[in-house]
Amino acid sequence: MAEHPAYPVGLRLSGRRVVVLGGGQVAQRRLPALIAAGADIVLVSPEATPSVEAMADAGEISWVGRRYEDGDLAEAWYALIATSDPDANTAASAEAERNRVWCVRSDDADRATAWTPATGHSEGVTVAVLTTDARGRDPRHTAAIRDAVVEGLRDGTLVAPHHRTRTPGVALVGGGPGDPDLITVRGRRLLAEADVVIADRLGPRDLLAELPPHVEVIDAAKIPYGRYMAQEAINNALIEHARQGKSVVRLKGGDPFVFGRGMEEVQALAEAGIPCTVVPGISSSISVPGAAGIPVTHRGVAHEFTVVSGHVAPDDERSLADWPSLARLTGTLVILMGVDKIGKIAETLVAHGKSPETPVALVQEGTTAAQRRVDATLATVAETVRAEDVKPPAVIVIGEVVKVGPEPAV
Repeated sequence: MAEHPAYPVGLRLSGRRVVVLGGGQVAQRRLPALIAAGADIVLVSPEATPSVEAMADAGEISWVGRRYEDGDLAEAWYALIATSDPDANTAASAEAERNRVWCVRSDDADRATAWTPATGHSEGVTVAVLTTDARGRDPRHTAAIRDAVVEGLRDGTLVAPHHRTRTPGVALVGGGPGDPDLITVRGRRLLAEADVVIADRLGPRDLLAELPPHVEVIDAAKIPYGRYMAQEAINNALIEHARQGKSVVRLKGGDPFVFGRGMEEVQALAEAGIPCTVVPGISSSISVPGAAGIPVTHRGVAHEFTVVSGHVAPDDERSLADWPSLARLTGTLVILMGVDKIGKIAETLVAHGKSPETPVALVQEGTTAAQRRVDATLATVAETVRAEDVKPPAVIVIGEVVKVGPEPAV
């Protein structure tokens, strides 16, 4: 007899008894979704992985610490059978059949009465994929389809034009350190919905090429500002476009609130009565060193890291950094926007007690195809920057963590 396709349905399990047999990796993967569905979950298993045990300790599930026994599925609405004992799985499956309990079996999908689809989520939409032929039992195939659909929903490429959503007001989006793949999923989706994008020079430029032709892209560095400070001009541009009813994205490099003047823009929008959504970004202070093989903390080497703006020199009256205290720290110093001031910074740190031999790494254009790393010490960094022609943007890492990873390629 020809095999019929599975009938897709969404189970509403809130407050309803669900029995999970087996506390191994399958349960560890499936339990979070059942917990999120609000199910009353009973786990029956003599053992459990540490993660599953933590769910029981937190009261998210009830754990019966023994093997399966006939009758365990009584009053259950749904059962997940995932023990390492084939005989127990067969017996439990038979009990589920007798009691008309929908039952998933991890060891033998053909003998189950239900299959678990490959699922994903995007902005209130759940995608569940089951294929209709023999490949339906190939999790790699269904997962690949699921991923393609979810990614399309997240980046906006799969949304039909007449269903295109728009977020009113302004979205302040942290674009990450430069690699377009390192923007957040939410940030990418908001870009796909935008009418206007006002972008910083340090934002992920490759993302702008993906925008539809109708999207107006404005280079923040080229906004005319006449008698206004540049930041005031940017604030005014955000307000002006938002008041025209447009969906505006302010695309910034890194995270908007890490030396990005993001709060100034949020405050200006709030004063103008413009709604603003803040989307955090991956900060270059951590991601760029990581991309160059440098951990900002490491066991036995550095138990703290401090991020400092180097856009003004230590002896500049505008500097708010306590450089003598920074020199006494034993952890890692990460300097942003400090390439042209690194000589004075190094000199100040040494003057206040930092060893001249303290390792320094400069990572230019981090996470992009143009990334390069230049190593030095506090004693040599000023000359090294000149000799190697290191240019902004570059993240500077000072501390013993510079020497933790493999030797950088020459």
